[in-house]
Amino acid sequence: MKIAGNVLVALVALLHIGFLVLEMFLWTTPFGMKTFGTTAELAQASKALAANQGLYNGFLAAGLIWGLTTKERATAIKVFFLACVIVAGVFGAATAKTSILFVQALPAALALVAVLAGRR
Repeated sequence: MKIAGNVLVALVALLHIGFLVLEMFLWTTPFGMKTFGTTAELAQASKALAANQGLYNGFLAAGLIWGLTTKERATAIKVFFLACVIVAGVFGAATAKTSILFVQALPAALALVAVLAGRR
């Protein structure tokens, strides 16, 4: 189960790297606007906010990667950052778009279960 947990943590980290790219670099492109359902005007007006949000997603990915690559307190690091992702996903689902629950929080919750199961 430890390997499954690490694979799921890596997938969550990759998702957040993808969110970083979308929010920091592709926000005002046709692909970014289609992905987030924004207009050109709204995308341009919210570009700085999206970049800030993307940076935070990058920090989440960095923390998960740290948990995967360290020997000391690896489980605690992974649990902490997965919990952060879950909280962010639940908050995003409650305040922005319900699908965030399934795209962000659910994968992190599955990874968290696997990480906790793998520590035995």
